[in-house]
Amino acid sequence: MTLTDIVDLSSDDELGEVDVKPVKLEPGLVGRKLQQNENNKALLVKHQKSKTPCAIRESEENRSSNALSTGHSNSSILDQGQSPVDDTGLSYTSPLSPAPLCRQFWKAGNYNDGIGSKVTIQNGKNYLHVHPMFLHSNATSHKWAFGAIAELLDNAVDEIQNGATFVIVDKTSNPRDGSPALLIQDNGSGMDPEAMRRCMSFGFSDKKSKSAIGQYGNGFKTSTMRLGADVIVFSRHQDKRVLTQSIGLLSYTFLARTGHDRIVVPMVDYEFNTSTETLEIMHGTEHFMSNLSMLLQWSPYSTEADLLKQFNDIGAHGTKVIIYNLWFNDDRNVELDFDTDPEDIRISGDTKKVNASSKWKTVNEEHIANRFHYSLRVYLSILYLRIPETFQIVLRGRVVEHHNIANDLKFPEFILYKPQMGGSVEGQVITTIGFLKEAPHVSFHGFNVYHKNRLILPFWQVVSYLDSRGRGVVGVLEANFVEPSHNKQDFEKTSLFQKLEARLKEMTWEYWDYHCGLIGYQVKKKLIPQVSSNRTPHSGVQQPVTLGQSSPAVGSKKAALGRFEQLIPDSQGRMKRKENGDIPPVKNVKAKLIDGKSQNVQVTRLRSEIKELNDEYSRMMSELESLETVKEESGV
Repeated sequence: MTLTDIVDLSSDDELGEVDVKPVKLEPGLVGRKLQQNENNKALLVKHQKSKTPCAIRESEENRSSNALSTGHSNSSILDQGQSPVDDTGLSYTSPLSPAPLCRQFWKAGNYNDGIGSKVTIQNGKNYLHVHPMFLHSNATSHKWAFGAIAELLDNAVDEIQNGATFVIVDKTSNPRDGSPALLIQDNGSGMDPEAMRRCMSFGFSDKKSKSAIGQYGNGFKTSTMRLGADVIVFSRHQDKRVLTQSIGLLSYTFLARTGHDRIVVPMVDYEFNTSTETLEIMHGTEHFMSNLSMLLQWSPYSTEADLLKQFNDIGAHGTKVIIYNLWFNDDRNVELDFDTDPEDIRISGDTKKVNASSKWKTVNEEHIANRFHYSLRVYLSILYLRIPETFQIVLRGRVVEHHNIANDLKFPEFILYKPQMGGSVEGQVITTIGFLKEAPHVSFHGFNVYHKNRLILPFWQVVSYLDSRGRGVVGVLEANFVEPSHNKQDFEKTSLFQKLEARLKEMTWEYWDYHCGLIGYQVKKKLIPQVSSNRTPHSGVQQPVTLGQSSPAVGSKKAALGRFEQLIPDSQGRMKRKENGDIPPVKNVKAKLIDGKSQNVQVTRLRSEIKELNDEYSRMMSELESLETVKEESGV
């Protein structure tokens, strides 16, 4: 057949000019028998024992119902609100020469599609479409490269409910020039051709599960374009005995150098014919050839055979994402450092130095609160509050060991907080708070706030200290009642979030004032320990922290905490019980004394009441420990 020079970009009726080179279908590839791939377990073992390149993945989070692609097209134009039928006269390329592509991310937004670029009016209608410059400006929401990588891993973790057992992060090389590329791969359910198009589009998410991390439908685009100029996606999906293989390319380099004034995404799809046991192209030969030509010209793979080889290690289903032409930092080095540690990925030149005495400088610099800024292995170890035993994150051939920050605390307490808005309770959270084990020799403090199991704010410093008040105090909590920002590195600044911030400040000061003497600081205020329905004071022995386990563990704490009765002094100083409400700290309790005899009576009575208070506390702590023992024995 003769390949046409016109590529259909969205439908049978919409034609435009593109830079296309004729290609031929390679004999033996399409229509051949589909080779069986090695199973998923073997793939995981291979990546754990070797440094063989592997790949990345993003599931079906980031999709857009605004994408102009249909089931009859292999290429998507990411436009909004336009009709494929009416838009036959739009110009897709600039008449001027393509703009050079800067390799530094923060300077790469100077896209130039030419002075003469314009939107053509068809049948008296104007159409809004997405300019390629939006790919870059959209990605600037990620200030931190590791935040972009975490966005991609979220999709693999969301696939656990579909049977995913691993996600692999590794380095590979672009075969065209040998430059490093980032690859992540999982064995989730994969994406069919329509899901692939939604993945490459904007603002669409079909994640309906309340436990799913992704919700905005933008993470794939922001994260991949933040890490590199180009990304190619391979996905295999099987549903109702229909097996499909899809390949999609989102390339800022392609769009910039060809001067496109809107986003064009070439895609090709294959379907496995169970009757003939062969791969067959989908959506028509002409469309397939047009898109294949763009893929071979702008992807790392120059032949169709090389493209199809990327499915060999995916297994029966799964997705692989390869990000190439990685961005440089201001020193013109690749931003992701693959060389310093062969079992890690670091951010080039971002090792944090800590101001500390020479004796404790190493302890501070090697602490997890410092290292997560530049070590991907450390960051991934705390990225999720809970990881199922059936799922593994494999970074450069070695499994990432899950780390629960709550286990780093000494003298821990559990504090129940129930935020209210408009008189109604909006949610509840149990915060584990304590001193870092290295305190007072470390300068770190703050709260690690998770949302739906995902770390949003690591070591969030809600207080600043000038006199060491709050130093070394760290907390862990899962706040599902506040909404994260779209880059999942902060929360939306709602009134509910502001209430949480204020409460965490109070927790920090309160905890410090009561416990700073335990780590060697002078107690400035002599306070009587308080017992509250929303507070479980520590005993002299460190108690195990269970926030890293499943939710029933938290529930058992709530059951025990809910049975605490509150004690408040009346006007004569006598302690009375109250079933509900917060307890103010018991301090400055004074009685009007008439003579020495009445003073002795008052002291005796107060001592008796304090003894009752201590007995009540001991009883409740014993009950709490019993509940934890029952939970552990039952395997909850």
